[in-house]
This record gives sequence, C-alpha cells and structure tokens, in this order.
Amino acid sequence: MAPPRLALAVIGDEIGPTLAEMISFCSEHGVSRLDMRTVDGRNLLAMTLGEVTPIAATLKSAGLEVPTLVSPLLKWPAPGQAPAGGPVDFAFDPAQCPQKDVLAHAFDIAAVLGASRIRVFSHLRYPGFAPGDLHRTIDRLQALSAERNILVEIENEPVCNLGSIAELAWFFEALPGAMSRPRPLVDIGNSYAMGARPDATDIAYLAPMVDLIHLKDRDLATGRTVPLGDGDIPWADELERLLSHIEAPEIVASIETHCPHDGRNATAQSVKTLRRLAGDIGAEIV
Repeated sequence: MAPPRLALAVIGDEIGPTLAEMISFCSEHGVSRLDMRTVDGRNLLAMTLGEVTPIAATLKSAGLEVPTLVSPLLKWPAPGQAPAGGPVDFAFDPAQCPQKDVLAHAFDIAAVLGASRIRVFSHLRYPGFAPGDLHRTIDRLQALSAERNILVEIENEPVCNLGSIAELAWFFEALPGAMSRPRPLVDIGNSYAMGARPDATDIAYLAPMVDLIHLKDRDLATGRTVPLGDGDIPWADELERLLSHIEAPEIVASIETHCPHDGRNATAQSVKTLRRLAGDIGAEIV
C-alpha cells in the first residue's frame, strides 16, 4: 500500500519575522502552506482579531493556505504548579492575550486565518503530572473544536509534561473512552532531543490518529537543532516507520526548523531534504 501523501508546510517565523519574508520564501521554493505563530516578533495569540485579519488577507492574496495555528496554548505553568525546567522557547503568558478567554480567542484567530488545526501543549513540566490533570481542559478544547470545526493537535514538547513520544502515547491511552479525543501531533525530533527514540509500539499506537507531524533534526552530541538531514535522526527510517501505520490518505508535514541564526536557508535546506526523503520512501509531496 502506498504511504499517505505529505502536504508540505513550513512555519512562517522559522523563515523570518515579517510576512514579506515568509511569502517570498514560499514563492521561491514552491510552498503553498504556511503555519503561523508570530509576525514581527509578536505571537498571534497576543493580537486582537482586528490585527490578525489583515495578516490573513495578505496570506490569502498571496495564495497561501494556513493549515495550522501553531499556537502556544498551555505552554505556560499549570495553575498552582511551578515549572521544573529552565528557559522556554516561544513561551507565552496568558496575560498578554487581549481576551480573558484565551482558549476561545485562539480558536477565533484560527478561524480568521482559515486554519483547520490548532496546536496545543500540556503545560510546562511539573512533578507529579498525571493525564487526568488535563482532562477538564481537553473537554473544553474539544467543545470549541466541535463548535468551530477546527481540530485540536496535542504536541509532545520536552519542556512540557508530554515531552516524548512515549509520554504522548501514555496520555492518549489514558483518555477516557467516552471523551472526545484530540489528535496527537507527533514530533519525533522533540523525542530524540530528550534522548528518547520513539518505540515501535508507541508509534504504531499513535499513528492511526495522526494527521499532522513536525519535522526537525538534531545534532545529538551538541544538543543543537540543525537543518533536516544534517543531524543524527535517521529520518528515512523514522518517516517510513511512521507512515506505514498512518491511516489517513494525507497528512500535513510541517517543517519546524529551529535554526534562528540562519532560518531562511535552514528551512530551504530542510524542504529540499524532505522532498528527497519522500522520494526515497515512495511518498508523494503535495
């Protein structure tokens, strides 16, 4: 059976801070999907809908689709819990949101952008976390998801309670059967960053629910994120293994470069590598 098609996307601010840089990159490299997080250094979740609307209009005029609002939802301390880690990339203080209801505002922003998905984390890591700690919030997110027809994607992130693929699988296995379920946003690079190569059993469990993945590479000796193909993650093997269990005919494959010193070139190299990898394993890029 042929692997699912890969709908190539890039995250806008991995290229540069301005819309002009994001749009010119997509035009230059034949990319039609742009996941959005920040513009000019400001997180979209900190903007009013009046500020987001012209951004959406500019992207639409450029012929770009926004599959995912890669929001910082829950990338902040849980109520009453002090985070155990250090500095956090793209952390967010809910007090910066112009609306009191941060979750609803995120869905409003996604709707303005025309995004079909919204990325969510699992609060900054704290001792004693249990899957049930998030159940009430998941219920609210899934209610908003049904109301707005926007999918909730839970990503594994090392600084958060669900950091590895194993922790992501543990969480989804613990969701009550009657609960409306979000989707797992599988980030294999994040798991490797924790020294936790994904287990075949966890991949086989999560993959049938997957419709979005993030791709980045790691130099494991130095702990640096590097352009896709320049690191130690055996991406051809990992991608082929993951895709062999995915049931959807098409998934979004989003490049999350994380090379701020040379974002545009690193993202260009990563896009080229993904296209090569897809060809090597017989997956179609669309």
